[in-house]
Amino acid sequence: MKNSLRKCLWAQVACLSLWPVLAFAQSADLAQKDLGQNLEACKAGREPCDQSKLSPSQLAGVASALHVRNVANCRNGYDSCDHSKLSEPEVMALAVADHRRNVSDCNDGMQSCDPSKLTQSEARDSSVAEHRRNIADCRDGGSDCDHTKLTQSEAAEVNLARHQLSVSDCKDGSGFCDYSQLTPSETREVTAAENKHNADNCENGWDECDHSKLTPSEAGQTAVAEHLRNLSACRDGQETCDYTKLTRPQAKIVADAEHKRNYAACLRGYGYCDSSRLTPSEARAIPPDHKPLPQ
Repeated sequence: MKNSLRKCLWAQVACLSLWPVLAFAQSADLAQKDLGQNLEACKAGREPCDQSKLSPSQLAGVASALHVRNVANCRNGYDSCDHSKLSEPEVMALAVADHRRNVSDCNDGMQSCDPSKLTQSEARDSSVAEHRRNIADCRDGGSDCDHTKLTQSEAAEVNLARHQLSVSDCKDGSGFCDYSQLTPSETREVTAAENKHNADNCENGWDECDHSKLTPSEAGQTAVAEHLRNLSACRDGQETCDYTKLTRPQAKIVADAEHKRNYAACLRGYGYCDSSRLTPSEARAIPPDHKPLPQ
């Protein structure tokens, strides 16, 4: 009994002696973490940043990181750019980058383009690019098209492209279709395409089907497709099934499918099970715990 008491006392003494060490280690870890967070805040230029806690090498690293960020801000045209902190080579490189970006903006028709900063050759290239964009806009029916800037040959090319696009839209039943601009042969092609679209819509059960526009053969194909879709819906137990449209053989097929579905539900114990529709042998095969609860 005395030995046990002595061991317990020694253990308590050991714990008490180690407590200051553990507390110091924990405090050191927290201090190191705070220093790391402070360093990251200084590098990112965030508050709070206490530079008095940084070593000389860390101060140099922070200054380098802030300078790199300032160079990037200037290159990207941000308001936070401080030109006074750029070196002479960096100022020159920035001027080159700014000029290159302005040339690109002008060639792409951006609002940020400053034509006054272009050279004569760059201004000519920008004008050529603008003219090509106008031709493309006119050809595609864009709202920015200015027909007054087209040459006679360009206007003829644009009119031809617009006509071809209109014919294509009429055939596809999309976009802008101007029937008044179609030639007799184009009208026949468009009518044939529209009839084909209508027949496809009817046969596939899609919207915008006009049965009155179907030929006798198309009407027959549509009727067969509708009948098969209805059979599939009934066999799968879908709500779109119309039992009144089933033939006697099809009704037998659907009844067999429903019977199998009911038996499988009873057998697994999942889904709707109507035990009254089971054969005697099927009813015996149903596990007791899978049978429906009495009503």
